[in-house]
Amino acid sequence: MAFTLSEIMAARRQQSQAQSQAQRGNKTAVEVDEYSTNPTQAFTFYNINQGRFQPPHVHMVDPMPHDTPKPPGYTRFVCISDTHSRTDSIQMPYGDVFIHAGDFTELGLPSEVKKFNDWLGTLPYDIKIVIAGNHELTFDQEFMADLIKQDFYYFPSASKLKPENYENVQSLLTNCIYLQDSDVTVRGFKIYGSPW
Repeated sequence: MAFTLSEIMAARRQQSQAQSQAQRGNKTAVEVDEYSTNPTQAFTFYNINQGRFQPPHVHMVDPMPHDTPKPPGYTRFVCISDTHSRTDSIQMPYGDVFIHAGDFTELGLPSEVKKFNDWLGTLPYDIKIVIAGNHELTFDQEFMADLIKQDFYYFPSASKLKPENYENVQSLLTNCIYLQDSDVTVRGFKIYGSPW
């Protein structure tokens, strides 16, 4: 369902008038959105249509092909996430600094971490930074302790691990800088990473 520009502008005027009336009465009014009972219509109205009418301060940028050369004097960051142990067929763009922002494994099994680390070793980036995500279960010692006590059936592979097999699983990441509630400064840019 598409909305016209006049419908969007009318809705904005209505919201603005309601806010003005509330401010004049020194009362805070919370208006119930007319689309609150229809999430699909709300998504269409607020997300799709507003994207077509960009505010003047927003400048859309066309994506660059993965092999676009970098201008001299610039630092190009390549940021990815959610590869879930499926890195074999990924075509990576050129860049200087690589950041993987979580979920590089399915469960954080040591074998998955080793495979990911081997893949990192093949990448041509000067600096590689990795942050764990919610799929790296073994990186969270407290969670794993609870999981093993419960023998949680959703994660049979992880729940059968012995603590000595994952106590220092982060040390398997030898081809990168691993950030966990920590930061690193790279080429003048401070990067902080936290998986929580």
